[in-house]
Amino acid sequence: MLFYRAALPLSRRTLNLAARTIRTHRKNTGSRWRRLDPAQQALLVLVHLYKGETFTHLAAGFEVGTTTAWRYVRETTALLAKQAPTLEQGLRRARRKGWGYVIVDGTLIACDRVAADRPFYSGKHKQHGMNIQVVAAPDGEPLWTSWSLLGSVHDTRAARVWKNAERIKASGLLGLGDKGYVGLSEAVFCPFKGRGKPQWKKDANSEHAKLRSPGERANAQPKNWDVLRRLRCCPHRAGEITRAVLVLQLREAG
Repeated sequence: MLFYRAALPLSRRTLNLAARTIRTHRKNTGSRWRRLDPAQQALLVLVHLYKGETFTHLAAGFEVGTTTAWRYVRETTALLAKQAPTLEQGLRRARRKGWGYVIVDGTLIACDRVAADRPFYSGKHKQHGMNIQVVAAPDGEPLWTSWSLLGSVHDTRAARVWKNAERIKASGLLGLGDKGYVGLSEAVFCPFKGRGKPQWKKDANSEHAKLRSPGERANAQPKNWDVLRRLRCCPHRAGEITRAVLVLQLREAG
């Protein structure tokens, strides 16, 4: 196997967050000596999440076993996911910044096909994956991501599972959603559907699209991390991995 030097375009504060999380966990659990120290384990995990390196390549690069690399990634991802903001925390942050609305959207985390793949197939995206709901600030900053549901689940149904509309309304904010959320709730404003609309409806849809368009940035940011471009692990881990990436992304942006 050949080796080469490579760079990871992440800041040291992101590495420090992951390392501190691992160090605290080891202290709380009385963990015994490990092959890699917290900083090295954190770097291994960041390489996997951001670059999408396989466990075999990680193991070779960090001189550990493949199973050890897998265990380190699973452990750290779960610890980071627990730090992800709740929807209520994200909405409180929106209110503190003086925003009057949030953007509601759904994204698909693609996955490799599995034996019983029909429930994972999204007719909207024409591929297999897991449905993740996203709530973003008006400037496109992600505030919250949900756990995962099957890719065949419609966005409206997914929003009802997580009670997004009720929680947004309780916070005193409004939501802006696309046509996939029509009929969800009066707290979530959606574009007018149908052909032959009068001009005022067309104008309203145009303004709605301008306000809502930054939400696409919230969907795109996590997918800058290669691990989320196509999952090659159990699809049901999509939510945990996305929430772990959200924690790191917010630290990187902060």
